Amino acid sequence: MRLLIIKTSSLGDVVHNLPVISDIVARVPDVVIDWVVEESFAEIPHLHPRVRRVIPVALRRWRRGIFDPATWRDFSRFRRELQSETYDKIIDTQGLVKSAWLARLARGSSCGQDSNSAREALAAFFYQQRFPVARSRHAIVRNRDLVAQALGYPLPDGPPDYGIKAPKAKLSFSVPKKFVLGLHATSRDSKRWPVDHWIAFGQELHAQEIKLLLPWGSAEEEQHAGEIAHYLKNATVLPPLKLHELATLMGRALAVVGVDTGLVHLAAALGRPTVAIYTDSTPALTGVVAPKSGNVCNLGDVGRVPEPVAIKQALTGLGLLGT
Repeated sequence: MRLLIIKTSSLGDVVHNLPVISDIVARVPDVVIDWVVEESFAEIPHLHPRVRRVIPVALRRWRRGIFDPATWRDFSRFRRELQSETYDKIIDTQGLVKSAWLARLARGSSCGQDSNSAREALAAFFYQQRFPVARSRHAIVRNRDLVAQALGYPLPDGPPDYGIKAPKAKLSFSVPKKFVLGLHATSRDSKRWPVDHWIAFGQELHAQEIKLLLPWGSAEEEQHAGEIAHYLKNATVLPPLKLHELATLMGRALAVVGVDTGLVHLAAALGRPTVAIYTDSTPALTGVVAPKSGNVCNLGDVGRVPEPVAIKQALTGLGLLGT
């Protein structure tokens, strides 16, 4: 069986889609799986050994240069690659008009959520097969449910198997023996954890001789990391890192503590002890989910900002900090 999976973005959504690959492989051992994903996140599907081909798409970039001839040449190359093979099933787990259009553009029978389930109801118009998926369930369960229905097997009831391991990329800097990776950057200011909370948490780590490493992805995020590190003797603002380098660093961390961002989901998917901090979103629908129980913790909710002591207690409960 040849399958094409479409989940284009964002980073957290792409990570949430990894368990469907493991689900499929466990039930269709000889399956061949390709994946269409936004070029910025193409490294994530590559981490799963059973994804044969990753087809990068650049919808975000193309929108910015819609009248540029280079955009249309780029799109033509993408369409040729997408249509180079005919699939038995094309499953769009994104549920948006743009992703449903990509599913219809590919060669094969397209599947997706019905109009009552999809994030954009109009997306259902493009599918040849439509399935109901409860909106009230976690994003990972929704993905697994849709794919199970599309391929005709029962929804798996065990914990998700993301199927990935931290890569062994070479890093350009020395890594401390004991450190926590602090994911402070996020897409909205309302999702940030206050700087003074990060400082108080960093001071607790310093008392236990643990370093705090702060990654960033933009000039604004680098400045934010600097504000935190300025008041801490044990904090380091990292150099710019690629996604696979961050994944390598996660694999060596004592723990990962982060706000509601795609990277915190990646840490959990890699099986790392992870504490996720929520301030303006609810973990019931998009919280981190461990591949096995006991090594992740979701704290906070909409309008409920966790205190630094709660992070310490969570890490202590995971057996990573002293009392």
